[in-house]
Amino acid sequence: MDTKIFYENTVKEHSLMPKYIERMQDLKERFLFREILQEEAEQAAAIEKICFPPNEACSEKMMHERVAIAPELFLTAIDKETGKIAGFLNGLATEECSFRDAFFTDAGLHNPAGRNVMLLGLDVLPQYRGQGLAKEIVFQYCCKEVKRNREQLLLTCLESKIKMYENMGFFNNGLADSAWGEEQWYEMRYILYRASND
Repeated sequence: MDTKIFYENTVKEHSLMPKYIERMQDLKERFLFREILQEEAEQAAAIEKICFPPNEACSEKMMHERVAIAPELFLTAIDKETGKIAGFLNGLATEECSFRDAFFTDAGLHNPAGRNVMLLGLDVLPQYRGQGLAKEIVFQYCCKEVKRNREQLLLTCLESKIKMYENMGFFNNGLADSAWGEEQWYEMRYILYRASND
């Protein structure tokens, strides 16, 4: 896969290159972006409880299962000063093309060879918000997954978050087939790769 297409679509076509480079340099000085370690599962679960209300948050047991089964699909931003997780994005790979709630509760649905990734949570601790960290985590995640020949990322979000994800390059697919936490969700899709003849 030619990653040039991905970079052009996500940076150059949106005229973000100069601004992105400046922000990226600052964030890379402050944070280390890497896969999660097994011993950090409890820390991730604690962050999830801070970032999401009880009806939406991943349980501690489920977080441990995700870290055990698909650590390569967990991207963390580690504060270099504290050595602790400031934020993370996690998901499961699959051949499926639509998001369903079962991905939240069954890490066994993970297919390492899957072309798509169902994103299960973007978490940034309150003290690190408003600095572009969430956007950088998503961008780094996209860079990582395009190298693995993934085709698209999918997630669900509340209506209030649609604009945020659109600003990160996601497309709104409309109402999702989800009743998670008894909320109304929208499915968002990020195309990582499109064949040159499309």
